[in-house]
Amino acid sequence: MRTDTPAGVLFDVDGTLLDTTYLHTVCWWEALRQTDQPVPMATVHRSIGMGADKLLEHLLGPERDRDADGKLQEAHDTLYAEYWERLTPLPGAADLLRACAERGLRVVLATSASEHEVGALRRALNADDVVDTVTTSADAQQSKPAPDILVAALEQSGLAAERVVFVGDSVWDVAAAGKLDIPCVGLTCGGTSRGELAGAGAVAVYDDPAALLATLDDSPLTRGR
Repeated sequence: MRTDTPAGVLFDVDGTLLDTTYLHTVCWWEALRQTDQPVPMATVHRSIGMGADKLLEHLLGPERDRDADGKLQEAHDTLYAEYWERLTPLPGAADLLRACAERGLRVVLATSASEHEVGALRRALNADDVVDTVTTSADAQQSKPAPDILVAALEQSGLAAERVVFVGDSVWDVAAAGKLDIPCVGLTCGGTSRGELAGAGAVAVYDDPAALLATLDDSPLTRGR
């Protein structure tokens, strides 16, 4: 591994740095209920981490009325926006980003949230002073588990895949990173179990950002950098 090129950490945001996984679950559940397409909440939760297009495909199948997808997305977005002023960072989230920056790592928020939603996420996280690059849904043709948003994050930050680690909370995050041979560190704070994340290929699993921060210098984020 070359050590004369910049190193960095790509972070998923929803469910990884901010406590939003179950908010998205409730909002998609309600959007589906409003359109007479009820799906059990536990099933919805298992799909969070995918983009809206793949989430609806996963939940409703390829034979669904695709003309209704836009209305479902709009309903979800309207419901979710009601929470924007109450979004809460997960324990240690901002401190973890700052600790990475202090160690010379570029901090990249690799999110596929929409541009206006990203603004709310950044305000809640309150760590813009150490964030190098932020992506949005406009930067990716396909959502996770496709790796498009990670490709965009690398291109925009000037980082190489062999010099980064991705931190995420879902099996979809692990799958996306794996397609680029990027090591993925999993966090269980989004509601996915340690066994599921490890089984999907996560190189290490921690409870939340605070737990990762506590052993940062012995973690894959800094080891060998």
